[in-house]
Amino acid sequence: MQKQIITGIVGFWLMAGGQAMAQGMPGTVVELYTSQGCSSCPPADEYLRELAGEPGVIALALHVDYWDYIGWADSFADPKFTNRQKAYAHAASSNTIYTPQMIVAGVERVEGTNPEMVETALRQHLSSPRNVALQLVRKGGSVVVTAHANPPLTEVLFVQLVRYLPNATVKIEHGENAGRVIEYANTVTSWTRVGEWSGADDLQMALPVAGNDPVVVILQAEGPGRIYAASVLK
Repeated sequence: MQKQIITGIVGFWLMAGGQAMAQGMPGTVVELYTSQGCSSCPPADEYLRELAGEPGVIALALHVDYWDYIGWADSFADPKFTNRQKAYAHAASSNTIYTPQMIVAGVERVEGTNPEMVETALRQHLSSPRNVALQLVRKGGSVVVTAHANPPLTEVLFVQLVRYLPNATVKIEHGENAGRVIEYANTVTSWTRVGEWSGADDLQMALPVAGNDPVVVILQAEGPGRIYAASVLK
């Protein structure tokens, strides 16, 4: 990916009460639906690894379980991720789901491995005006979430908390990818709806978070639909 495609957003540290608090970095969400048992997926997995290093992009890999039957059970697969992909298909009036598939900002569907289409979608969303400002600050064992919409929103957004593993190595012993050792990036381990926001008043909530894995907060329309704002704390 050409570096000029993505607008860099620099994180920084705030000092308050004598303690350093990490602050989140906003970005455009790219979801990859993938499987360790899918022979077409490794190029997409590698491309997501490239995206994960791009400023302004929040790249997330969701491993689905519907290829487990062909000889290798994906060690990261979760039926909830399969259901999320099905919900995207339903929202687009489609009965078909694929791996690999990338979804940009909750609205642009890219089937297969197609960096050019993904980058076109990223350019479009990065250059579009954003009317929702989202901020994350880690305080001890919690993340404080604040958001403001200008103008106020006309639809309710779901507040979602996502955790992921930045890096993981898997040796695949059976199935279509037997014998391969694959480096995975930003593998989602949980995706939880934690609240709703009307967008009429400012949002403020504190979410308990355990461990040191990165935290992503996503504000998304029902559907699942458009992602209005997202931010990551690493």
